[in-house]
Amino acid sequence: MESVLGSLELLRAVVLTGNFIRAGERLGLTQSGVSRAVARLEQQIGVRLFERNARAVTLTEEGRRFYETVSPLVGAIDEAVSASSGASAQIRGRLRVNADPLFARDVLAPRVERFLSAHRELELEVMVSDRVGDLVAEGFDVAIRFGDPKPSSLVAKRLFRTRIVTCATPAYLKTYGKPRRPEELSNGHSCIQFRDPQTGRAFEWEFHQGRRKLVVETKGRLYLNDGATALSACLASQGIGQMMELWTEEHLRTGTLVNLFPSWSDELFPLYAYYPSRQFLPARVRAFLDFISSELK
Repeated sequence: MESVLGSLELLRAVVLTGNFIRAGERLGLTQSGVSRAVARLEQQIGVRLFERNARAVTLTEEGRRFYETVSPLVGAIDEAVSASSGASAQIRGRLRVNADPLFARDVLAPRVERFLSAHRELELEVMVSDRVGDLVAEGFDVAIRFGDPKPSSLVAKRLFRTRIVTCATPAYLKTYGKPRRPEELSNGHSCIQFRDPQTGRAFEWEFHQGRRKLVVETKGRLYLNDGATALSACLASQGIGQMMELWTEEHLRTGTLVNLFPSWSDELFPLYAYYPSRQFLPARVRAFLDFISSELK
């Protein structure tokens, strides 16, 4: 562990495991050995890498920037060694994914066995969250989120786009009537409001027809910040909802939901992958992103 590469491997192990004990177990070192090695690395580069407490260690701001720079390089060296030993076709190791709840439940979970079956030496850890957070400090390889990317140092890669549809149940429409135009939603209709998890504000109701965009002020007493709950409320005839077509396809096909304005359903909502660096992207991350893109096509 005296080499620079060994020190960087240890740094990555501490970040991924969250404490010195588990990092030591991963690398065959004692807790005190890990602590001494980290102290030597901090002295060598001249910055404090970790904040330490009784429960966990976390990267300092300087440590985060350093790790963000060196982690892709260490991953690339690992892959180069594997390739030189004739194992270039193997996707191995642990892949940690920070996933949007709807993506994890409705896209990944039904398909994950196919991905793991194709890569027998890979471990997949999926942590469900409604925020990207700090990928580097939290030890994630990639995050998956719906919506347009916010300004960030992370690389954002679009994987997929789904239409936004405005829908209600036949029972709701029987009680309150079927609106003929989007503007009619302003009066006499209960619209399920969806809060942006990032800002906490309710999304505007937009309607797109080619290049035309119409914004309608809607009313409703039910505010939610979870897509699955919003879909369930809509299916329970609690109101009209604006949903991703990805989640409503089966309901629209069977008639349990009705698309109210098919000619105003041209808004596209994207799914993005986020990762720390465009260079030296680990093979396990490339394989995962290729798999998701292929499945959603």
